[in-house]
Amino acid sequence: MNSKTGRTMVQLACVLAAMVTINAVLARGHGGGGRFDYYLMSLSWSPSYCLVHPDEAEQCGRHGFGFVLHGLWPENRNGSWLQHCDTDTAPDVATIEHALAFMPSRHLVEHEWQTHGACTGLDPKAYFELADRAFARVRIPTELQTPRSPPTMSADEILRGFMDVNPGLGENMLSVVCHDGGELVEVRICLDRDLSPQACAGRTRSSCRHGNLRIPAAR
Repeated sequence: MNSKTGRTMVQLACVLAAMVTINAVLARGHGGGGRFDYYLMSLSWSPSYCLVHPDEAEQCGRHGFGFVLHGLWPENRNGSWLQHCDTDTAPDVATIEHALAFMPSRHLVEHEWQTHGACTGLDPKAYFELADRAFARVRIPTELQTPRSPPTMSADEILRGFMDVNPGLGENMLSVVCHDGGELVEVRICLDRDLSPQACAGRTRSSCRHGNLRIPAAR
């Protein structure tokens, strides 16, 4: 083998190694759909959302929603998560119409598929059917079932309320998210891939102040 041929083979080996490295990175990122540890289900308090987005007619046109499904997000035990995975599919009309029963915004349905659903390894129909089952499994405390007057509750009382009506749900399996520390935005619950409650990891922490929160009534 002459020196020129040797250099060429070394260069080719370097190129191939670089391609393998790039493919491995892609497999962990945009191309990594289906490889994750558990789901984080986010329940949005619709009255708070509608105070800021009153023109969102599908969700906020005085429909009286309390908690709606914001999303079902693939997460990892090390605190990382998947987003914006490559996909050439989108929810069809029938799937969107089905999802509007628990995620009452077409824009949100499309956004959640593109941002999170495509990373689950499921097709849109299967993903939103799974999201429907996850949402249906969670019981809402009586005080937060579309109240017509603002509930007087702290974040701890909200957590306790969810645990009281959902056997098997523990303190390390859910959190409350607030705007500016004082207004209820979401409740987040960690679920295994069979949709049973499990301990959370990483970014799942309550972000609310102590004492009673601002909880707008259903509209």
